[in-house]
Amino acid sequence: MRFLRLAIASALALSLPLAPSASASASTSTPIKHLVVIFPENISFDHYFATYPHAANIEGESTQGSGEPAPAFVADPATPTDVRTLEHDGLLGEANPNSEKPFRLAPDQAVTCDQIHLYDAEQRAANGGAMDKAVENTSKDRCPSAGKNMHEARGLVMGYYDGNTVAALWNYAQHYALNDNSYSSVFGPSTPGHLNLVAGTTYGVRSFDPRTRRQTAKPDRFVKAPGPDGTGTLVYDPDPAFDDCSNGNDASADDNLAGYADGTKNIGDLMNDKQVTWGWFQGGFRPSSRDEVRAICKTGHRNVAGNAADDYSAHHQPFQYFRQTANQHHTPPASVQEVGRDGQANHQYDLEDFKAALDAGSLPAVSFLKPGQYQDGHAGYSDPVDEGHFIAHWTNLVQQSSSWKDTAVVIAYDDSDGWYDHLAPTLLNGSSNPGAYPQDDGKDERWCADFAASHPPLAGQQDRCGPGTRQPLLVISPYSKRNFVDHTSTEQTSVTRFIEDNWGLGRLGPDRFDGRANPIDAMFDFADPPRTEPFLLREDTGAVAADGDLHVRKDESFVNKTKGTAHRPGVATTPWWQQDWAIASAVALLVLLLGGAALLRRRRGNG
Repeated sequence: MRFLRLAIASALALSLPLAPSASASASTSTPIKHLVVIFPENISFDHYFATYPHAANIEGESTQGSGEPAPAFVADPATPTDVRTLEHDGLLGEANPNSEKPFRLAPDQAVTCDQIHLYDAEQRAANGGAMDKAVENTSKDRCPSAGKNMHEARGLVMGYYDGNTVAALWNYAQHYALNDNSYSSVFGPSTPGHLNLVAGTTYGVRSFDPRTRRQTAKPDRFVKAPGPDGTGTLVYDPDPAFDDCSNGNDASADDNLAGYADGTKNIGDLMNDKQVTWGWFQGGFRPSSRDEVRAICKTGHRNVAGNAADDYSAHHQPFQYFRQTANQHHTPPASVQEVGRDGQANHQYDLEDFKAALDAGSLPAVSFLKPGQYQDGHAGYSDPVDEGHFIAHWTNLVQQSSSWKDTAVVIAYDDSDGWYDHLAPTLLNGSSNPGAYPQDDGKDERWCADFAASHPPLAGQQDRCGPGTRQPLLVISPYSKRNFVDHTSTEQTSVTRFIEDNWGLGRLGPDRFDGRANPIDAMFDFADPPRTEPFLLREDTGAVAADGDLHVRKDESFVNKTKGTAHRPGVATTPWWQQDWAIASAVALLVLLLGGAALLRRRRGNG
């Protein structure tokens, strides 16, 4: 039977047309041959860098979860002194214009309440650029969830961490490049940030029925300023239409799903057109089980507070909103050789597939890494400590790989969570949607509407006001400038632009933000020899691994009880060409062809 499988599989492979040979070594405009984009959640720049590079280093402090002493942080004396922080700009105390003043969150206060981060609320908090209404519009001081060991505080939105908690990011900033002038491309929550990263737009979305996966007759409320065909702009976080695990795998859920109109291109399409290898790798993407018709995504972990969260979040997987780049059934790659290339996984993978490709020396040219929820930094169910574990772990792996010599790791964020930041964005695109009902979260505030009056919205599309709140942006690479702070105004689509420019992909279209985004080139030094020596951090604290011990963490996962057929995470299902139905079909086809050939020979002989 094994010989039969091999023979038939070989015959089928020879009979099929060869797919284009995508290459990780495609021609690039810079020495960067591999880009790894780590994309955590919901952080403003001031929330993590308010006092950079000065940490409090309070004796006796411990880190939440482990209870171990918090890492001390002492900056390199050569650290730039012109970083636009709260401390630098004199806004830590009474000079701050907000009704509550900024305050330090300790390392044992890592798990906090999720803040308010809606499109309209963030505009109101910015208050026309005065940046003085965060407490009234985006602060959530009490945690509504049933989680334990969660820190609450009056005016919580004004809280910030320092290098005793976010040691990994501060250490990377010391050794590589940090941008202190980077923003979300529009105001609002997670999904718009993800969509701008991969498509440069939040326009083009329609609502879909969760049961039929067909477009609804009437657009859902999350589709803003829809046209006659039901196409509009997304400002909220509905799950994607082309994903089995949307709506938390609840088949009875009534929440409509979102998807782009067919023909809307994303950065994956541009890479496919140029045969550039790529993939989106997300925690929890591998199903925990399957039922008769769908994948079920119910693996989970506990954060440092001991609170449980499912790993997979469907609305954090942007390529699932596009039919042509979706992997609806979460099918794993047939082999490690498929990772990054066209195949049954359609470029959408679990994080373990990234590790397999890295270990095999076949890293795709472009990789997007998305943490499982407990490690993504999103307040409420994640935290900076768990997030730091993720960033240090995967960056260490990349730096220890054969690909490190020509790799850049970019750390960027999807949105601010509403956390306070004092630096006002310079609006580049306005919007004047008055709102369809009193509490419409797509309603534009006067700042955005006034800008739209003098600067018509790009392509006439509403509800894309921005850039929004400032967020961290770091570049870690042998070619990064060392201990450098870039002041270039950038945004989420600046990362998109780097991919386009480096691999010669062209732009996504005239209605997209990649065309306006400034490049991140100033964070690189391509003139001097690259610094290829790995800079490794301890995974448990983010401190420099001076003794070579990375203190690798092994977090225990769990599976929520869900009806379905067992499926072993991390193990690829049998490729289609080795499955019984394919073999039976091939045998039947072979018999038919042989019989037809024999009949033809017989007729010719009789003629």
